[in-house]
Amino acid sequence: MERSNGGSATGRGDAGRGEGPGANGAGGAPTLADDDRPPVYAGRLEIRPADRAALVDGRPLALTVRELQLLAELAENAERVMTREQLCERIWGRSYDKADRSVDVYVGRLRAKLDRALPGRRFIHTHTGIGYRFSPDG
Repeated sequence: MERSNGGSATGRGDAGRGEGPGANGAGGAPTLADDDRPPVYAGRLEIRPADRAALVDGRPLALTVRELQLLAELAENAERVMTREQLCERIWGRSYDKADRSVDVYVGRLRAKLDRALPGRRFIHTHTGIGYRFSPDG
């Protein structure tokens, strides 16, 4: 996985966090509109948080705002297990409730869309009872 900053690869590292509640304007988390995070590359997949876009071979991948936020957060923390608590706080801007399956549902939808666009690649891995990990090597 590579990041691009003004056209030069800078390798892996941390950047800003994903959008908070966003649509309802609540909370103080930065929004993707204010985001200047550089693109993240994972093979043929390019994630551009600042442009609110994910591309496969240069073509847009149809994702909801939350799906894009989730993909960007996982990709920017590649090879690290992100807990459901962390993802819920960073993407939805609220505390995690064990009865809430939002994170799992969105991961499932995101996996399905990535699989349709890039068959045979498995970017998002489940760590049972903990959360999810993005692997750029799929």
